[in-house]
Amino acid sequence: MKSLQKAWALACCMASLLWAGMAHAQAYPHKPITIVVAYPAGGDTDALARLFAEKLSLRVGQPVLVDNRAGASGTIGSGFVAKAPADGYTLLLAPNTFSMAQWVLKLGAGQGYDVLHGFTPVIELGSTSLFLVAGPGAAGRTLKEAIAQSAGRPLGYATPGNGSPMHFLGEMVRRATGARFEHVPYKGVAPAVTDVVGGHVALTYSTLGSIGPYLSGGRLVALAVADSRRSPLAPDVPTLAELGYRDVELTAWYGLFGPEGMPPDVVRLLNAQMNDILRMPDVVARMATLGTLPVGGPPQRLGRTNAADFERFGRLVRELGIQAD
Repeated sequence: MKSLQKAWALACCMASLLWAGMAHAQAYPHKPITIVVAYPAGGDTDALARLFAEKLSLRVGQPVLVDNRAGASGTIGSGFVAKAPADGYTLLLAPNTFSMAQWVLKLGAGQGYDVLHGFTPVIELGSTSLFLVAGPGAAGRTLKEAIAQSAGRPLGYATPGNGSPMHFLGEMVRRATGARFEHVPYKGVAPAVTDVVGGHVALTYSTLGSIGPYLSGGRLVALAVADSRRSPLAPDVPTLAELGYRDVELTAWYGLFGPEGMPPDVVRLLNAQMNDILRMPDVVARMATLGTLPVGGPPQRLGRTNAADFERFGRLVRELGIQAD
């Protein structure tokens, strides 16, 4: 009898543990979620994170907080998430600099992480076109005119800094066109755009969200877009391929990642919720003001995009000799 009682007690204990585990899995999320942004507040990445945090919070019934951990071209925030518990409560919203930062930086001890295997892809959130623009009269109104002007004197192109996506694109365009375009690095997008608008630098590469008001006001002129096709947000701007420069494409993107080893059911839940959010008309409209188009899809799509860019940027670093400060 005692043996039977012990067996029954053990079975009840195991059932309780199993039920507790199932309840815990079903309870996600049962506390606040944090989305880490590895850049300062106020930029496009931060704006998107706050938009998605607000929408996700309403859908899952828990606060979703944005934590800005800026520095070292995004590697400080990314490294923080890589070391966080893989329980779905610490996520990373990253632009495509995530894929290139380790190629162009000399990282110190403790700053490294595995871009390809150290994170769990959740969803590719959006894509953002990069435009080559000029100040009125500074470099003509077409890329052909800008190239011709550079033959007489070099034209500077402003970027947010060494090793940025805009720096990569600038060197790709310079190599493809043979133009005398010279890199002028700044500390951020805003001062780079401001100096082109002010006539201090001839050209810049930028996302539409940063230059849209200047284009509509006639203070900047869009010469080309670096996509495979024209952007629906600026359909009058030709692609570089249309202008005769093929294989000079660079599209920025935003992705949501978690630490390596996140539970598959948590990834599925977050992916489904974010796909629904990306279909909301007000979200699509807000993203458009930032020059970003929704992407969505399964987690594997973000994994493939990240892996392809990591390989490509590594090759470009070797070919173009690009390094960050």
